[in-house]
Amino acid sequence: MQRIIRSMENKYLLSSLDLVEKVFSEHESPEEGKFVRSLVEEIRSKKYYIPGLELIMVNESDEIIGYAMFSRFHIEGKYENELLILTPVAVKTEFQRQHISKELLEYGFEKAVEMGFKAVLVEGDPKNYVPRGFQPSYKFDIKAGEKIKLPHPDCLMIKELQKGALENMSGIVDYSFYETLCGE
Repeated sequence: MQRIIRSMENKYLLSSLDLVEKVFSEHESPEEGKFVRSLVEEIRSKKYYIPGLELIMVNESDEIIGYAMFSRFHIEGKYENELLILTPVAVKTEFQRQHISKELLEYGFEKAVEMGFKAVLVEGDPKNYVPRGFQPSYKFDIKAGEKIKLPHPDCLMIKELQKGALENMSGIVDYSFYETLCGE
């Protein structure tokens, strides 16, 4: 199967939303699928959106089989031009466990470095992200705010894209600038 990674194009906007909703509905719940779809729509509408870092993988039939979105992020109003958040990541169910998300993330890291970003934050299952170089963010004095309900502190992770970048970053992570994330 041929796989091609692309930055978002208009023709994929709707089908990428459908993929994200379907994957999260199948693996979590229909409510979670709708929630994640709404989050993508909101990120696209904000100043933090970077079209070049909304990534898709398509097969030879031009069907989306994988998705990853990196967008600008800030901690306490700082680091907006240095820090990204990775959310969401989705791979079509029948293509999971074929390194599609790994390829999308590695490609995204390279593009982010080219754009001058220094670190990436993610919330998720450590077993999915530690192999990609993420570490618990609290080790760098970057902690989840009180409104962020993590199953475990290790679920908020960060990855350096530039050596030493995390020596100068710290603070409390807050999602309040996203209505979708505050509505829960």
